Amino acid sequence: MTAAENVCYTLINVPSDSEPPSEVSLKADLEKGEIKAKTEALKKVIIMILNGEKLPGLLMTIIRFVLPLQDHTIKKLLLVFWEIVPKTTPDGKLLQEMILVCDAYRKDLQHPNEFIRGSTLRFLCKLKESELLEPLMPAIRACLEHRHSYVRRNAVLAIYTIYRNFEHLIPDAPELIHDFLVNEKDASCKRNAFMMLIHADQDRALDYLSTCIDQVHTFGDILQLVIVELIYKVCHANPSERARFIRCIYNLLQSSSPAVKYEAAGTLVTLSSAPTAIKAAAQCYIDLIIKESDNNVKLIVLDRLIELKEHPTHERVLQDLVMDILRVLSTPDLEVRKKTLQLALDLVSSRNVEELVIVLKKEVIKTNNVTEHEDTDKYRQLLVRTLHSCSVRFPDMAANVIPVLMEFLSDTNEAAAADVLEFVREAIQRFDNLRPLIIEKMLEVFHAIRTVKIYRGALWILGEYCSSKEDIQSVMTEVRRSLGEIPIVENEIKKETGEVKADDEVSAAPAQKLVTEMGTYVTQSALSSSRPSKKEEDRPPLRGFLMDGDFYVAASLATTLTKVALRYVALVEDKKKQNSFVAEAMLIMVTVLHLGKSSLPKKPITDDDVDRISLCLKVLSECSPLMNDIFNKECRKSLSHMLAVRLEEEKLSQKKESEKRNVMVQADDPISFMQLTAKNEMTSKEDQFQLSLLAAMGNTQRKEAADPLASKLNKVTQLTGFSDPVYAEAYVHVNQYDIVLDVLVVNQTSDTLQNCTLELANVKVASTENGIIFGNIVYDVSGAASDRNCVVLSDIHIDIMDYIQPASCTDAEFRQMWAEFEWENKVTVNTNITDLNEYLQHILKSTNMKCLTPEKALSGFCGFMAANLYARSIFGEDALANVSIEKPLHLGPDAPVNGHIRIRAKSQGMALSLGDKINLSQKKANV
Repeated sequence: MTAAENVCYTLINVPSDSEPPSEVSLKADLEKGEIKAKTEALKKVIIMILNGEKLPGLLMTIIRFVLPLQDHTIKKLLLVFWEIVPKTTPDGKLLQEMILVCDAYRKDLQHPNEFIRGSTLRFLCKLKESELLEPLMPAIRACLEHRHSYVRRNAVLAIYTIYRNFEHLIPDAPELIHDFLVNEKDASCKRNAFMMLIHADQDRALDYLSTCIDQVHTFGDILQLVIVELIYKVCHANPSERARFIRCIYNLLQSSSPAVKYEAAGTLVTLSSAPTAIKAAAQCYIDLIIKESDNNVKLIVLDRLIELKEHPTHERVLQDLVMDILRVLSTPDLEVRKKTLQLALDLVSSRNVEELVIVLKKEVIKTNNVTEHEDTDKYRQLLVRTLHSCSVRFPDMAANVIPVLMEFLSDTNEAAAADVLEFVREAIQRFDNLRPLIIEKMLEVFHAIRTVKIYRGALWILGEYCSSKEDIQSVMTEVRRSLGEIPIVENEIKKETGEVKADDEVSAAPAQKLVTEMGTYVTQSALSSSRPSKKEEDRPPLRGFLMDGDFYVAASLATTLTKVALRYVALVEDKKKQNSFVAEAMLIMVTVLHLGKSSLPKKPITDDDVDRISLCLKVLSECSPLMNDIFNKECRKSLSHMLAVRLEEEKLSQKKESEKRNVMVQADDPISFMQLTAKNEMTSKEDQFQLSLLAAMGNTQRKEAADPLASKLNKVTQLTGFSDPVYAEAYVHVNQYDIVLDVLVVNQTSDTLQNCTLELANVKVASTENGIIFGNIVYDVSGAASDRNCVVLSDIHIDIMDYIQPASCTDAEFRQMWAEFEWENKVTVNTNITDLNEYLQHILKSTNMKCLTPEKALSGFCGFMAANLYARSIFGEDALANVSIEKPLHLGPDAPVNGHIRIRAKSQGMALSLGDKINLSQKKANV
C-alpha cells in the first residue's frame, strides 16, 4: 500500500501544550501499571503514533501485557491502536508480531460478549492486509449465525468489505449472504445484506426481491429505502424492467416511513410519466407536507412539487390537486404558506378557480379572527394578493372576491388594506360592470377607514368613479359625516371651551385667547395634555387626520370634491342645485384651509397643500370645460395607461415562462453522451441518488455548475507567503449555512515538521456579520528546541455573494424597510463605464441584487438615472440599495458615470460587506 492509499478513519483531539512522555515511562506503565495506568499509557501511545512517532519497542510490550486483558475500555483502545500502528517492515513485509495479534483477533471473534465480537468485526472492515484477514475467515463466517443481531449485521459488513477488497478470500460471499438474507428476520441485518447484494451481485438481489415483492410493505423502513434505490438503478439501467417493479414502488408510497414515501415518490416520477403515477407521487408529497411538523421538510417537499409543475405534461395532473395543495395552508409558517399560494396560483385554471377563490375567502375571514400570531398580517397580505391575481386573470371571479376584501379597507394593518385598495382600484377600472357594486361597498365601509393613506385612496376612487347624481350626493354626505360639524375651527373652539366648563375642578389656569394668522380668535385649553384622549377618540376620522396635521389628505379631498362638483354640474340642470352643491364643496375646502392656518392642529398646513386647495377653489369658481376635461378625464387616462403597461409586462413574463417550459427537441440538436456531459448538463437520466448526495456535499453549487474547474480555481485563497517555511492555500466553498475549507499545506523546509497543526478560529455562520476566518499553522521542527513555531495565516474573507440572492418586494415594502433600517453605507461611484444603463447592469451582476425599478422607467436617455435594488441573504436579512447616477454631458461622450449608491441594511455587517463588494467591482475589467 502506498502512503496515498492509507486512510485515516480516526481523529483524536488532545491538548497540545502537554509534554510528550518518554518511551521508558510508557513501557513501565504498560508492563506493571494497574488497569487505569495502562489505559492512560495506551492513550498516550496512540496519540504519539498519530503525531508521527514510530515507537517500535512498545509493540511487543502491548502484545504481552495489554492484549490479553478483558477490560472493555482497553479492548476499544486496542482496536484504535491496531488500526493506526505500522504493520509492515520498511520493505513491505508483514511484521512477525502481527501473527500474535491475528490470533487475538480470532479469539475476540469467538468471545461470548456480543459487543466485543461486533466491534472487532467493525474494526476488520478497516484492515487492508489480506495476510491478517485470511486466518480469520472461518470465525467471521461463524459470526453470521450468532444469536445477537449486532454481531450478525457487523459480520455482513465485514464480509462485504473483505469481498470488495480481497475477493479471493471469500469468493462465495454473494451466495453466502443471499442464503443468510432468505433466513434472516432482523431488519437491520436484512438491510445490510441486501445492500451488499446490490453492490456485489445485483442479479441475486433482484432474485431475492422478486420472491418477496408482495411483502415489501411489511419490511422495515431501512430495508425499504434500499429496495427503492435498487429498483431505481435497475429500471434506469434497463427500462424494460419498469413494468416488473413499478407496482412495488406504488406499494411503498403507502409506507409508514416518511423517508420511504419521499424516496418512492421521487423514484416513481423518474420511472413513469403516466398521469396516474404523477398524481400518486404528488398526492404522496402533499400528505408528507401536511403530516410532517418540521418546516424545513415541508419546504423541501414543496420544492419537489414545484419541480413537478415545471414539466408541461404534469401541470394538467397537478391542476386537479389544487384543493389538496391548499390544505398545506393549515401550516402556520409564513414561508410555507407563501410557496403554497404561489404554487396554487400557477396551477389555477378556469376549471378550479371557483373552488380556489372559495377557500381563499375562508382563509381571509379566518385571519380577521386570529390576531395572536405575529405573521397573521403578512399572511393576510399574501391572500389578498393571490385573490387579486385570480380576479385579474379570471374577471368572472371579481364579483365574488370584492365584497369580502373591501371589509379589510378598515383594517388596522395598513399594508393589507393598501393591497386591497390597489386591487379595488384596478378592478373598478378594468371591469365596468362591477363599478356600481364597488362604489356601493366603498360607501358602506368609508366611514370605518382609520388609516390616512387608505382614506386618501378611497377618496380618489370615489371621486373618480362616482358618475350618478345619487352616488355623488352620497360621497358628499360621507365626507360631511367624516369631517364633522363645520366650520371646524369654530366647532373645535366650542368643544375646548365646553370641556373647560365641564371640568372646572381639573382646570387650574384660566383659558387663554390666541390670535391666528387669519386674524381669528382661538381659545387654548388649560387642561393638561393627557386629558384629551377621549375627545380625540370621539372625533370623526377625517377631522382626526386634519387635527394631527396631515393636510395632504385635505389636498386629496379638495381634488375629489372638485371632480364630483364638476360632474354634478354637468348632470344637473337646475342652477340652484348646482350652485348649492358647488358652494358646499367650496365651504368644506375653505374651512379646512382655515383650520390649517390656525394653531389648533399639531402641525400647520404646508404651502403645497395650500396651493392645491386654492387651485381647486379657483376651478370651482369658474367651472370651465377645460378644467372639467383635465380633472375628470386625464387622471383616469393615466391610471388606464399604467394598468395597460403592467398587464403587458405580466403577459410578457407568462409568455417567456411558457416558452421556457415548451422547449421542443429539434432534429439537428446535438446528441448528449452521458460520459462526456459536464455537471451543468445533468438530465433526469442521471442517478438521482448520486445527485442528492452531491447536493448534500455541496458539489452542485449554482456558480460552479457552468465550469466547475475554472470556478474552483477562482476561489482559491493564498494563506501564507511563498517564502514562509510552510506554504498554505485554501479553496473556500460555501453551501448555504456551511463553509468548507479545502486547505493545501506544503512543507518548504528540508526538515520533517512534527505536530504540524492548522488552527482556525471557531466559526458559527449565523448572519452575514461573520465574513472573516482567522487562523495559524503551528509546528515543531525535529531535533530543535521545544519552542513551537507559528505561521499566521492571511484572513479568509467569505464572499458575501455566496449568501446574497436576488429578491422582490413591493414599493411600499421597500419604502417601509428604507425608513426602518438604521445602517447606511454611502458608496461614491468610481468607474470607467461611460453608459448609465451599462453601469447599472454591471452593479446588478456584481452584487446579485434585483432592480425593482421597471424597465420603462429606466429606458431612454436624459443624463441621469435613479433605481432601487433589493436582495435577501439566506439568513433572511434584507439589503436595500438606491443607485443615483448621472452622465455629465458637458464633459463629453467618453466621460465616466458619476454619482453615488446608498446601501441600507438592518445590520452593520451587511451594509459594510455589500459596500466593499460594490467598491471592488465598480470598474469594468479591460478585455
